[in-house]
Amino acid sequence: MRTSTAAAGSTAFFLVAPGTVVGVIPWLITRWEIPGSTSGWRAAQVLGVVLIVAGLIPVVHAFAQFAKAGGTPMPLAPTQRLVVNGFNRYVRNPMYAGLLIVILGQALLFGSLWLVLYAICAWIITASFVRWYEEPTLARTYGSEYEAYRRNVPAWLPRWHPWTPGVESGTRR
Repeated sequence: MRTSTAAAGSTAFFLVAPGTVVGVIPWLITRWEIPGSTSGWRAAQVLGVVLIVAGLIPVVHAFAQFAKAGGTPMPLAPTQRLVVNGFNRYVRNPMYAGLLIVILGQALLFGSLWLVLYAICAWIITASFVRWYEEPTLARTYGSEYEAYRRNVPAWLPRWHPWTPGVESGTRR
């Protein structure tokens, strides 16, 4: 797939998938209503904004890496090679982890326990999808290259130092 086509596909998928997960659904839950704030509550809201921004960084970066690799994060239009650069050198699921951080930031910003419960449900669904669809598919598609990556880069909690492909470090999943 040409890089321009991959970029267009990644952009469209970004608007639909993450746009729904951290846009539409949180809006349906909160209507973006920010509660009145006290000085203590303002600190939580500021932390929420920081988490939202921090969570979006790996998501946007990972989408760009997929486009550069000539594919999209969408399972129907994957890359021809395994993407193991950028944030993927620290954690295998930077997009999912980033989106969960965004939702938790929104929970703080909007003071919503419902968003915390939504984040928990989103993680359960995502982790199940990763475990029973994504990982077996990647193992079939990329073989030993993915298995080495999987052995060295944790699925959800990032490594302290980036993994270098071809260098085994013994990091556990």
